[in-house]
Amino acid sequence: MSTPASSAPVVVPPAPRSNPVAGTTLSRPLWKRVLSPLSSLRLTVILLGFSVLVVFFGTLAQTDDGLYLAQNRYFRSWFSTWSPLTEGWRWIVIPLPGGYLLGTLLLTNLIAAHATRFKFTWKKSGILLSHLGVVLLLVGQLFTDMLARESRMTFSEGEWRNFSEDFTASELAILSDAPGDRMTEVVAIPEGRLRDGEIVRHDRLPFTVRISRWFPNSEPIFRAPRATNGPPQASSPVSRHFDFLPVNETHKMDEKNIPTVLIELADSGGKSLGSWALSGWSGDPVMAKSARTSWYKRFSRGDTTGEDSQAHMMAGQLYSFLTEEQTVVADGRTYTLTLRPRRYYQPFTLQLLKTTHDVYRGTDIPKNFQSRVLIDHPARGERREVNIYMNNPLRYGGLTYFQYQMGRDEFFSTPVAHSVLQVVQNPSWLTPYIGCALVACGLLVQFGIHLVQFVRRRVAT
Repeated sequence: MSTPASSAPVVVPPAPRSNPVAGTTLSRPLWKRVLSPLSSLRLTVILLGFSVLVVFFGTLAQTDDGLYLAQNRYFRSWFSTWSPLTEGWRWIVIPLPGGYLLGTLLLTNLIAAHATRFKFTWKKSGILLSHLGVVLLLVGQLFTDMLARESRMTFSEGEWRNFSEDFTASELAILSDAPGDRMTEVVAIPEGRLRDGEIVRHDRLPFTVRISRWFPNSEPIFRAPRATNGPPQASSPVSRHFDFLPVNETHKMDEKNIPTVLIELADSGGKSLGSWALSGWSGDPVMAKSARTSWYKRFSRGDTTGEDSQAHMMAGQLYSFLTEEQTVVADGRTYTLTLRPRRYYQPFTLQLLKTTHDVYRGTDIPKNFQSRVLIDHPARGERREVNIYMNNPLRYGGLTYFQYQMGRDEFFSTPVAHSVLQVVQNPSWLTPYIGCALVACGLLVQFGIHLVQFVRRRVAT
C-alpha cells in the first residue's frame, strides 16, 4: 500500500555561509593562536600608557632620589613603586612596571603583530623598514643599559694615565710588588663585598680580610690633640688623627658619596695583624685635595689668595695625615691598603700635555675647554698627539673620551692645571643612529609609494 505524497512544501535549509572570522580562527596554526593576544593593538596602547606613567613618576622622583637612583629604580628595573613624600600620605603606594618590563613587552608585541598579521608586499616595505628601526632602537637601548660604562680620567699636566675611575663605585685595593718583577700586583675587592661581617679570602693574599663596618657615605673629623677624644676607630696611622663618621647618603647630581670601611686582617692561623680605617677621603686624590682646600679656607677665614702661610701649613699637615700610606707586613712582603674609586685599566696610556681653559671676557662662561694628550700604544707601535675639546671627543680603543671638567689647583704657589675626561664605553653606540635612519627611510619609502599611486590615479582620471 503506497502512502500518498504530502502536499506540504519541503523546506530545504540554505547552505551555511562561511564565517570568515570563525573559519580563520579554526584554521590558523596553533602558534598564531598563541601569539594572537600578544599582537593586540589594545595591548600596545596600554603599554604606551604605562610608559607615560613611568616617565612621569620617574621624573618626579628625580627631585629627591637624584638622576642615577631614579634611573635605576624606574627605568632600569622590572618593577617599581612610587609613594608621595608628603607627611601623612606616605601610606599611598603605587605599583608600576619597570622600564625593562615595558621594553620587553613592547618588543614582544611588535614582533607578534608582524608574525601573525603582517604579509610582506612591496607596498608595505616602508612599514617593515620603520618597524625594523623601532626594534633596533629597543634592542639597542637594552644593550646600552647592560654593556655601557662611564668613568673619569683625572690628571695634571705632564701626568700619564692608563686607567679611568668609576664615578660612584669603589674598591678595596691591596697592592704589593710582584715577586721578581717591577710590576705592582693588585688584589681588588669590589664594593659589593664590603658589607658588615663579610670575610674575604684570596689565593694571592697571606691573610684574610674581615669587614667590621661599612659606611656608604662618611665625613672625616680631626682628632684634635687637646680635645677629649674617644678611642680611635682602628690601629692604622690615619686613625690616630681622624675619625670617619657615617652620614646620610646623598643623591644630588653635584654631590658624591665618600665611603669608609673599617677592616681587620688576620693571618692564616687566625692571629690579628691589626685594624685599619680606609676611606675614600684618603684613597681618592680628588677628594683629598678637596678636603685640603676646604681646610685652608676654614683656617684662613675665607682668604683664597694663598698668602696666609699659617693656614697653608696647617692644611698641608692635615692633608699629609689624611693621605699617609697604610701598610701591613705579611710573609716578608709589604702590602699597601687603600679604598679608592674602581679602576678600569687599558693597554695604552694617555699623557696630558697641555690644557686650554678660555672663557668669554668678563664672564665665567666657558669658551673653550681643550686638552692636548699624547697616545702611547706600544702593542700597536702608535704614538701620536690629539686634541680633545667640547663636541670633539676622542674615539680610541673602543672608548670615547669627552672633555668633562677643567681646573687649577690653587693651593700651591704655582697653580697646577688639571683636566677631567669622561670615558664612555658603549659597544652599541651606533644602534640609535642606525635605528633612527631606518625609521626615517621607512617613512620616506612608504610616503613615496603612496605618492606614486596617487599620481597614477590622477593621471588615469
